[in-house]
Amino acid sequence: MAKVHFIAIGGSVMHQLAIALRNKGYAVSGSDDEIFEPARSNLAAAGILPATIGWDPARITADLDAVILGMHARADNPELQQAQALGLKIYSFPEYIYQESRNKTRIAIGGSHGKTTITSMVMHVLRQCQRQFDYLVGAKLEGFAQSVNVTDAPLIVCEADEYPASALERRPKFHFLHPQIAVLSGIAWDHINVFPTFENYLEQFAIFLRTMEAGGTLIYNQTDETLRDLVAKEGGHLQCIPYDVPEHTIINGHTRVRFGNASTDLMVFGEHNLLNIHAALHVCRALGIGDIDFLAAIATFKGAAKRMELVARNEDAAIYRDFAHAPSKVKATIQALRKQYPARKLVAVLELHTYSSLNADFMVQYAGALDPADVAAVFYSGHALEIKRLPYLEPDVIRKGFARKDLNILTERAALEQFLDKQDFHNTNLLMMSSGDYEGLDFGGLKKYLPVQKP
Repeated sequence: MAKVHFIAIGGSVMHQLAIALRNKGYAVSGSDDEIFEPARSNLAAAGILPATIGWDPARITADLDAVILGMHARADNPELQQAQALGLKIYSFPEYIYQESRNKTRIAIGGSHGKTTITSMVMHVLRQCQRQFDYLVGAKLEGFAQSVNVTDAPLIVCEADEYPASALERRPKFHFLHPQIAVLSGIAWDHINVFPTFENYLEQFAIFLRTMEAGGTLIYNQTDETLRDLVAKEGGHLQCIPYDVPEHTIINGHTRVRFGNASTDLMVFGEHNLLNIHAALHVCRALGIGDIDFLAAIATFKGAAKRMELVARNEDAAIYRDFAHAPSKVKATIQALRKQYPARKLVAVLELHTYSSLNADFMVQYAGALDPADVAAVFYSGHALEIKRLPYLEPDVIRKGFARKDLNILTERAALEQFLDKQDFHNTNLLMMSSGDYEGLDFGGLKKYLPVQKP
């Protein structure tokens, strides 16, 4: 029985991998200097919650088969130093995923946007088609108990992001997966604290393509000019399959997609989701799933958590919550809602929460992003700036960056609530976009803004 120790076991995906290995029959231990919910309860239920909080080199013993190092752990971590002194095998999260899946078919879903949704779509279809598979995804999905699963299944579907793998291994996570089947959804510069220039960011995707084995399958979004050029330059050794927005219709707020002679109504909408579906279709084709079975399954896909998530609706209005925060994601999300309901007023609120979005020099990347909204607001808090050690952000810098003079700028939750209280939501959609929570806003309570229906 393999023995594995997690340094920084409380991470959102780290604790999920720990539970998956425990379920597989491994002896799992771990440590962390803080563990929040839901990780604490999840680890406790699996019987692997550390007895004490903090680091202890005594936990690191010579009989460990592997030590998995989380992003939260620093290079001077005493447990890490002990593992190095004992000469133990130390892995970052993606390195260990590769070790567990060397004999599997590996599918990696990468790109600057849409990774979680495409991964979720593929997982949903595989489950509906009763295929056995492992997975790694960055969101909670309906019908899946956890976001990481590692078993003896013959294939694994991985959301493959470009963030550094660990404190020791600064290369992006997706460089370690070496997939036989890969998706790239597009390239839009983000994470400027990690990739200070666009050229540096682009190079990470070039490396990803170069390190794929000859003959591998690359499914890529040909509507993205930057990506199209990169594939032409770096993808000569691969079987390259382009995709674009498939044939579809939108009638009374409902989208129907068609591939060949087969079509189906969808529960999700927007050109970005149609692109995502086309990518997922090609992945499933590569895994031997026919188009008819794919469409029957994708018709019941409701979306990943916080991805155009419907908070509340009635016949006159609807409220949506979305994870969008980077410029490309904001543009895609807001355009989707605008096109789906062209006759409705659109009120859009974006929280600036990430390092990039709160950086004055990056603000110009958002130019025009909120233009499709009839009423638009940007929310950010001084607390978020303090955590990221960024200087005060002038409202005029935001308005200039977004290129919208009538943009509402809000810096306190009370001010945000007052702004929403003043809006008329008759024949209106409200879109709340953020990777945060607007300083503790009660999203369920937003349903109070739905207009009272006439008897």
